[in-house]
Amino acid sequence: MTDTDTDTGFDTGIAADADIEITADLVRDLLQEQHPDLAGLAIREVAGGWGNQMWRLGDELAVRMQRMDPTPELQLNERRWLPVLAPRLPLPVPTPVRFGEPSERFPKHWTVMTWVAGEPLDLGSISRGAHAADSLAGFLRALHVEAPADAPVSTDRGAHPGNCTDGFESLLQAVAPDHLVADVRKVWDDAVAAPEWEGPPVWVHGDLHPANVVVSDGTLCGIVDFGDMFAGDPAWDLAAAWVLLPAGTASRFFDKYAHADEATIRRARGLAAMKSLFLMLMGRNGDRGLPGGKPTWGPAGRAALDRVLAGGSMERRNDGPGPGPAGGLR
Repeated sequence: MTDTDTDTGFDTGIAADADIEITADLVRDLLQEQHPDLAGLAIREVAGGWGNQMWRLGDELAVRMQRMDPTPELQLNERRWLPVLAPRLPLPVPTPVRFGEPSERFPKHWTVMTWVAGEPLDLGSISRGAHAADSLAGFLRALHVEAPADAPVSTDRGAHPGNCTDGFESLLQAVAPDHLVADVRKVWDDAVAAPEWEGPPVWVHGDLHPANVVVSDGTLCGIVDFGDMFAGDPAWDLAAAWVLLPAGTASRFFDKYAHADEATIRRARGLAAMKSLFLMLMGRNGDRGLPGGKPTWGPAGRAALDRVLAGGSMERRNDGPGPGPAGGLR
């Protein structure tokens, strides 16, 4: 990532490196050099992306080109771990099928992956909220198992909210409406006061936001972009109950997930507030025409923040299960 706020773990997208222009001709030439059997497939650019640029390859594949990420670590993590995780996950995820290595034409890594059909949520919507809540809960329950000792550990995400307060305050001051500042800070303070995760590190997607999930027929149909996956606190993913799902479905989500205790839900809600503010900032950057800005993220972030603030009435699960022996799950 570039120009990352180390307190929040989110890339603001202000810096840019345009040394190499990635074009369809470049993608085809690279395929011809390293995977010539795929070079004849149709190539189409996919809008969006920041650390990596995506190109459709035929109907079933995509080429993920390292662009803004300063190191290949995120792509290499996907190559190493997605084939391990994908078979047990109940929603489609992209899986690597071919590796592209740095060359004179393109001195960075690239990967051919399966294409996950659907529309990114920041361009679509969820109308079947209960179904989406059940699907997301099932997906995260399957993902959140104890990670092996050699799983990646995030250097900028996964911390207890108390370690992210400076970054949260910066986001709060930058984009929160004045009349909501006190309410948002109250949610954050509650997350900071919550106990830390006591279970062993579990697999965490790490970057669940509306551009990294795809929808079809009014519900979730896939999860993408696992470059930030790490072993740690599941609360970073459980924030998606408010960041992704429609209003009024968070309680159903946590009922179906079934393994988040009160402290984890408190941390997740605070992290959801921070993620919502980040989406709002990226949306504002997009409205101002700044590099890396995402105009569609602003409305998504504000809607998510409203859901976070309305979530205070969600029933506390004081009798919910605590961390279990298998990565916090029982």
